[in-house]
Amino acid sequence: QVQLVESGGGLVQPGGSLRLSCIASGVAFSNYAMSWYRQRPGKERELVAEITNTGSNTIYADSVKGRFTISRDNYKNMVYLRMDSLKPDDTAVYYCRGRRWWQIEPDYWGQGTQVTVSS
Repeated sequence: QVQLVESGGGLVQPGGSLRLSCIASGVAFSNYAMSWYRQRPGKERELVAEITNTGSNTIYADSVKGRFTISRDNYKNMVYLRMDSLKPDDTAVYYCRGRRWWQIEPDYWGQGTQVTVSS
């Protein structure tokens, strides 16, 4: 059974940092492209960042380029999202998603972790 579990969310002040983590189980993790999505209040879920199965390539939403960094550890079945210079507009529920690198579906999602940026 595939399971993705996020952690690391919380309340942070503007300009602060957080690191989100997602651990995967029930998958051959090194075959999976992993990504982070977020859903801001009143908005649709959007892609934040994606990393290839080997970690050799990454993509970012324009809104987070230069502030967020996605990384992975294939030995630990973990993917991370380092978030720096956080803004109130980054407030959202952040989700981890995984898919086999050669397929769009099936894909698997975590339950989400809340990030709130507020003073």
